[in-house]
This record gives sequence, C-alpha cells and structure tokens, in this order.
Amino acid sequence: MMEARQMVCTGKHDGLTAEEASDLYLLEEGTAVATAEIFKAMSDPTRVRIIGLLAHVEMCVGDLCQVLDMSQPAISHHLRILRALRVAAARRDGKHIFYSLVDDHVRQLYEQGIAHARHE
Repeated sequence: MMEARQMVCTGKHDGLTAEEASDLYLLEEGTAVATAEIFKAMSDPTRVRIIGLLAHVEMCVGDLCQVLDMSQPAISHHLRILRALRVAAARRDGKHIFYSLVDDHVRQLYEQGIAHARHE
C-alpha cells in the first residue's frame, strides 16, 4: 500500500517563497474572523437589500417592511443580525428607531459587491 504524501510547492510565487508570502499577506486569525463576519452579514439576499437601502438613506423598520414587502418580525430579525455583526446602527427618535450603516466602509464593500455581480 502506498503511503499518502503531502504535496508541497517549494518554488517562488510572484517572486516570493510561500513563507515570505505568508509573512507578508496571511491575515491573523482575529482579523480573518472579523472579516468573515462582515461577509456573513452580506450572505443573505434580504440583508443585502437592506444594506443597499441603508447605504443611501436612514430608515425605520416600518418603512423597510413596506418597501421590502416583508413582516415586521422578519425585518427586525435581519436588523438584529446586522447590528450584532456591527454593520448597522440604530438611533431612537421618539417612538421610532432609525437604522443606518455604521460607516462608509460597509457601503463601499456593498458597492464593490454589486459592481462585481453586475460585471460580465
């Protein structure tokens, strides 16, 4: 029976060894987890649509329900996820809570995703 051997490239990659590339470009575990969490927020089509709206205008749950034709519990569920993942922020104004994106980085990431999806 043949022994299973691990295949390892030892050549250069764009002028760098694998170890050199790793030292320069491999993300630390914590940064990789935080980045994956942002992409997790965008892994659901409804959340992407909410992010798309919030990228341009602050909205309350009722307005999101109306324009997305979804129930209040469903929209609230997605907003909870977006807030937990630090993508959306909320502010109270009287009886209403208005939602927006936490910063411009999220909007830019959304716009890059849309540009990539539309690119042929």
